Amino acid sequence: MSKPLVEDSFDEPEREKETSLPATDADLLNLIQKFSGFETPTKVVLQAIAIASYDCASAFRYADNYLNILKNQKRRKKLLLLESELKFCINPKYVDF
Repeated sequence: MSKPLVEDSFDEPEREKETSLPATDADLLNLIQKFSGFETPTKVVLQAIAIASYDCASAFRYADNYLNILKNQKRRKKLLLLESELKFCINPKYVDF
């Protein structure tokens, strides 16, 4: 006979519920300053402010995720440009000066 597997849920610590707090004026200023160093569409900034009206931490996560995606896209473009420059090479023995 096989024994049934009994999971003990008493050993696990209770998960605390995170309370969402709306952003204060200082938080909104910090959020907007995060976007100020980059060219971001107005829709993105307004969306972050709308999220901040009911959950400040989520708004900052939204801003961080957007800015990370933006930075990664710029890096990819630079890498693509470098790769294309490396492939283009003029051999001097075939060029008349």
